[in-house]
Amino acid sequence: MQADDLPDVLKNERRGYTHPWSEGIFRDCMGDGSECWLILFGDQIIGHGILSVGAGEAHLLNACVHPGCQGKGFGRALVEHLLVRAKARAASTVFLEVRSSNQVAYQLYETLGFNEVGIRENYYPAFVGREDAIVLAKELL
Repeated sequence: MQADDLPDVLKNERRGYTHPWSEGIFRDCMGDGSECWLILFGDQIIGHGILSVGAGEAHLLNACVHPGCQGKGFGRALVEHLLVRAKARAASTVFLEVRSSNQVAYQLYETLGFNEVGIRENYYPAFVGREDAIVLAKELL
C-alpha cells in the first residue's frame, strides 16, 4: 500500500465497516513499520490488510474486503498471506480483535486456526453505545 492508494482504500474501508478507520490511521500505519497490503482484482483495489509485528508477536490490525467481493475467498487469502508474513518476521503468535456481531469474520478466523482468548468490553464504537471485541489468537509453529 502506498499513499496514492489511500482514496481507493478509504472507499473500501467505508463500504466495509460501519465505523471505518480514518486516513490518518492508515498513514500512521504506513509510517510506523506495519505491513500494509492490498488485494487487487485486475487493476482494482478490492481490499486491504494491516499487520503489526514486534517482540515476537503480531497483531492483525485491519482486514477489509469490499462487500461486493466478499464470500469469494479474498478475505481468507488475505489473512493467510498476513499469517505467512507474521511467521517470516519471527512472530510466534498472531492476535486480532473482531466485533462480537461479526460472525462471518469470526467463523473465518476460527477456520484458520484462531482461538478465542478474551473479550475487550465496549471496545468498538457502535451506532448506539459500544460493542465488545472478541480477542482471538493463533500460535505460529
